[in-house]
Amino acid sequence: MKILLLSVMVLGFFAFCVSPLRAQSSEDIYGFTVSDIDGKPVPLSDYKGKVLLIVNTASNCGLTPQYKSLEELYQKYKDRGFVVLAFPANNFMGQEPGTNEEIKNFCTINYKTTFPLFSKISVQGEDIAPLYAYLTGVPGFEGGIIWNFNKFLIDRAGKVVGRFASPVNPMSEEMIKAVEGQL
Repeated sequence: MKILLLSVMVLGFFAFCVSPLRAQSSEDIYGFTVSDIDGKPVPLSDYKGKVLLIVNTASNCGLTPQYKSLEELYQKYKDRGFVVLAFPANNFMGQEPGTNEEIKNFCTINYKTTFPLFSKISVQGEDIAPLYAYLTGVPGFEGGIIWNFNKFLIDRAGKVVGRFASPVNPMSEEMIKAVEGQL
């Protein structure tokens, strides 16, 4: 009985501690502020009215060449209101060990990226970034990030409308069809 009571109390405390994080999030991504790769705060409300592709990235991953495809997709649709938002994360086998400056230089030199890069964050675990806690909890798209280059498609109203597994190439027919469907 004492163990059951203690378990209920611990679960209740955990729910209390977690609920403010969820309460901070809204029905869209516009309530979040993130830091760009240079450490400057960027309210995601700056992207209101745009179609977004939010991606967790890494520089030393077998999928790192997707940076090239992400840039191609961005260039193809940016004039129609499409933006790629890249969030480097070192959650998987230490595949993003660099500093923000090193990541920025790597992307610029090797892939000529021009889409927005953000400061390195955590996309899973106890230190998960609030944006990713929200994204991975959206009904219909919920579930933890299990590898680099997971992609969330966000419509012009700031709502998640698609989620794509890491191996899905940004220039694939599937991705292009989904993006064009939102533009």
